[in-house]
Amino acid sequence: MNKKYFGVKEIAITAALLAICVISQIFKNVSIFITGPIINTCIIIAVLSVNLPCAILLCIITPVTAYLIAASPVMNMVPLIIPFIMLGNIVLAISTALLLKKSMSTANGLKSPLNYIKAVICAVLKGTFMGLTISLWLLPTFIPADSKLYGKLSVFQTNFSIYQAITAAIGFAYAFIIWAALRKFLKKEM
Repeated sequence: MNKKYFGVKEIAITAALLAICVISQIFKNVSIFITGPIINTCIIIAVLSVNLPCAILLCIITPVTAYLIAASPVMNMVPLIIPFIMLGNIVLAISTALLLKKSMSTANGLKSPLNYIKAVICAVLKGTFMGLTISLWLLPTFIPADSKLYGKLSVFQTNFSIYQAITAAIGFAYAFIIWAALRKFLKKEM
């Protein structure tokens, strides 16, 4: 069987999900709990409905568009944060592909309590990765002690660890709701 990773259908769905991500980033500086869950939802839906390479493409593009649309002060001070956000998103995409994609494609996928546990595991993996790399290493290393941002270091550390796990979990809740309808639509299409 010839797998198409970037056929017309895959590109169209990925582009629609990217458009949703870009629109949500307008609200990035309002609350992490608006943009974060939407972007995580789009990454999860890309994994479930398209494929892992398309989801990884979203993982790479969305931090760049976030920087271009509404760069936060911490992103301006530590631009090295962008590749680590990409990697955190990729952790979410890969763990979703490995733990959930196959079981979510079955009729009982949304009914299985195990899949909800796997979703929490995926969310915690993302939060843990970003917490270890960004919160515990990158930010304390690259934000100077005499900077005004240094006083907000604990806030940034929470944003890039615990809140990442929470927004990923919320993203799974949204994705599961969307997937309930989308899976039926995609099944009819095939």
